[in-house]
Amino acid sequence: MTVYTPRRAARVLLVDGTGRLLLFRGFDPARPEGGRWWFTPGGGLDPGETYAECAARELAEETGLRVTVAEVGEPVHADVTEFSFDGVWYRQEQRFFLVQVAAHEVDTAGFSEVERGSVDGHRWWSARELASTGERCYPTDLAAVLAAALAGPTPREAGPREVGPREVGPREVGPREVGPREVGPREGVRKGGSQC
Repeated sequence: MTVYTPRRAARVLLVDGTGRLLLFRGFDPARPEGGRWWFTPGGGLDPGETYAECAARELAEETGLRVTVAEVGEPVHADVTEFSFDGVWYRQEQRFFLVQVAAHEVDTAGFSEVERGSVDGHRWWSARELASTGERCYPTDLAAVLAAALAGPTPREAGPREVGPREVGPREVGPREVGPREVGPREGVRKGGSQC
């Protein structure tokens, strides 16, 4: 039986004025042969930090974009993911926040040592590119999560859905529907895939 380290994280759907989503590309330094995948900016909560505070901090550290907690707003999606990274298995409760900007030049100078050693690129993705790519992106339903976030009002903070363990990269426990109605957590655990 796998023993997971619990973790809470905030992820950011950073969208520019043309509707493109920023994603980073990375790999597991403990298993570089496992390939690469794309994922959103974000990371683990510091002690005493809220999800929104974490989202604002991670956005500044990973992209150079500074926003207030008020600008981060409420989560637009939540799930639970299980994954192995750098030799540790995690079970991560995560909340996604939508942040929209006219444009932004990404500055990764604030990357941690781990990020510098495991992230090898970034790019802005159109909704069409995201929906049709054959590359691994996490969560695996990221295109739908983005579309729902852009289409509807921001729901109140809701509980996470579960996702099962993955061999390489984070796995999502299951995306929740987000749209013009209030959204609650879904039940069940979905296996497979890694998380952007």
